[in-house]
Amino acid sequence: MSTTFRSRITARLGRTYLARIQRHGIGSSTIKLLPEELLMLLRRDGLDPVRRVATTRASAPVSRVSLPFGMDAWVVTGYEESKAVLGSAEGFSTDFANLAGNAGIAAEQSPGGLGFSDPPVHTRLRRILTPEFTMRRLRRLAPRIEAIVEERLDAMEAARGPVDLVHEFALPVPSLTICELLGVPYADRNDFQQLAMDRFDLFGGTTAPFGAMSASLDYFRNVVKAQRQNPGDGLLGMIVREHGDSVDDEELAGLADGVLTGGFETTASTIALGSLVLLRNEEVLDRLRTDDTMTAPFVEEVLRYLSAVQMAFPRFAREDIEIAGVLIPRGDMVLCSLSGANRDPAYVLDDGGFDPHRVTPSGHLAFGHGIHRCIGAELARMELRVAYPALARRFPGMRLAVPPQELGFRKLSIVYGIDSLPVHLT
Repeated sequence: MSTTFRSRITARLGRTYLARIQRHGIGSSTIKLLPEELLMLLRRDGLDPVRRVATTRASAPVSRVSLPFGMDAWVVTGYEESKAVLGSAEGFSTDFANLAGNAGIAAEQSPGGLGFSDPPVHTRLRRILTPEFTMRRLRRLAPRIEAIVEERLDAMEAARGPVDLVHEFALPVPSLTICELLGVPYADRNDFQQLAMDRFDLFGGTTAPFGAMSASLDYFRNVVKAQRQNPGDGLLGMIVREHGDSVDDEELAGLADGVLTGGFETTASTIALGSLVLLRNEEVLDRLRTDDTMTAPFVEEVLRYLSAVQMAFPRFAREDIEIAGVLIPRGDMVLCSLSGANRDPAYVLDDGGFDPHRVTPSGHLAFGHGIHRCIGAELARMELRVAYPALARRFPGMRLAVPPQELGFRKLSIVYGIDSLPVHLT
């Protein structure tokens, strides 16, 4: 068998494999085909990355991983190396066409939005969204965020017995905030939660992750249609009024889906996991209640330490490109470990564990880096800076209602999280 023919067969098998993932999601049978060098990016040991991430980073912060059917990918676990990849829009592409071309996926199945587009499309879409995420515009949401948090705390206080902080606090706060931001009905918040969670749970069977993208886009197409007819005061209505038909329905649905993807599950997981950090640190819990100057540094340290988004969107090398002395061939996929980068001793000068007294170095990668840095970063910070102190002030005697070893964390997920967090509030 000639080398060329073998390569064609391998490429065809690879496309079939990726197409199967696109249609059916990543189930346990598919997981078995993936190498541990890749899966380690999606695993945790409690709140910490698995040890293998640190050992890989120490020996080879840019390392090649062989995927099924002869396909190659590159895993990046170092801080500076990740910044180099994420910051190079010229060297790396996030365009969905890279996945579509390799997996035989129709172009119309692209989720759209900012995360899966390159300049100039990305530049145009981000320019449309950016004014809606300036602090001046976001300040209008501050009273609603505070009210949402207080409403959830009131409901928790009225409940009998232990309360699950995940379902009663961490999930509703960003869900309701995004409903407010986009201008969609509050009655849809349960659909919001399910759509977002399915996007990141790699054991979700037929709904994860591409199937959930399709369901989410279908939902937002209907929302966009309603906003076209009667623009509201939310983000979608503002874009319709200010930009009209220069943004088509598919682009607008993709932007809305990107806001959901980037702003719901990520913030919910950070609220929940950060609450667990508080439960483990009584000193910090006490200080948050009484010292307003503690809030901002605590939020930044929690963002860096938790890195709820464990892995950045895939990048594809536009040309042969060198990162930290390693040559990445054109077309190869590159996966950056955000949790690994944020624990790099070259960045934090230690093992990266939670340190309430740490002066968190600037430039953590919890929100990514470069042109694809999360556009909703300031909105997430607003929610966290309201949620943590309010929780600490309302329930200073809060404590776990189950032994720590009984807490259930996600075993394999792009966005790390905890299934439930039962607490006694008094």
